[in-house]
Amino acid sequence: MQTTKHLLPYMPPYDWSWMAAFLGARALAGIEHFESAADADGDSTQIVYRRTLTVGQGKSAVSGWICWRPLKDKHAVELEISASLAPHREEVKKRVNNLLDLDANPQEIAQTLGPLADDDAGLRLPGCIDSFELTVRAILGQLVSIKMAATFCARLASLCGEPIVTPFASLTRLFPTPQRIAALSVEDLRAIGVQSKRAACLIGIAKAVQNGELPLYSIRDVEQGIRQLVAMPGIGAWTANYVAMRAWGERDIFLHSDYLIKQRFPNMTPATINRYAQIWKPWRSYATLLIWNNPNWKP
Repeated sequence: MQTTKHLLPYMPPYDWSWMAAFLGARALAGIEHFESAADADGDSTQIVYRRTLTVGQGKSAVSGWICWRPLKDKHAVELEISASLAPHREEVKKRVNNLLDLDANPQEIAQTLGPLADDDAGLRLPGCIDSFELTVRAILGQLVSIKMAATFCARLASLCGEPIVTPFASLTRLFPTPQRIAALSVEDLRAIGVQSKRAACLIGIAKAVQNGELPLYSIRDVEQGIRQLVAMPGIGAWTANYVAMRAWGERDIFLHSDYLIKQRFPNMTPATINRYAQIWKPWRSYATLLIWNNPNWKP
């Protein structure tokens, strides 16, 4: 069986440079690879993204690779799926759609956000390929830089991610499953630089997902999902809300306690910031991104 290609449409505008920079800064060595090059006219950038992927769990799990690139003139994303994943093409398309927020209506969002979106109506909400993977990334990203978080995740993949053979030298590992992380010890994770409490949190999350105690997929009640995450030792409100925003595609989360957000609202408490953000409902996740992205913005 050969690879299959599909076109996933989106509504313009779309800020591909920003999305590529966001995802590229967080790309995991061995699992993801970004390529970008300026067009001959220098006015735009060609982007190609590849990664390994597992669909399904346990004995029914199937692994392979995907590759996508934006076709800006067609307002679509070209998605190539490895032969092994082709029978699961609809699930793969759904995941890529979630990662790139292709269903968003930028005009509708910009109309609500008003002046905040004037300079970048094409900004989209970066989602994820896998909810468990994003949760692990969020935990390992607590209180460290983006680069360090990606380094920890890549080390984790080297420690317990299953090797995979692909046509690409840059793609050699699968992201670790809950079963593989649950089998680790705190000492195993400390050996790759993960702090003890964070390591215990990570193993606890993996065991809860493995045992079906923590549903991270097909979330119907986001508020209930956030409560379940916060109830887990080591998961705070910021991390839980960040997971809701990116893993579950919740478009109305405002990270009012975020360090950078608080810097943009000087002399205001998180509660006051949260009240201010009500003007951006039901698109507060986009407001969070836009404020992160604009250091000169003032309330």
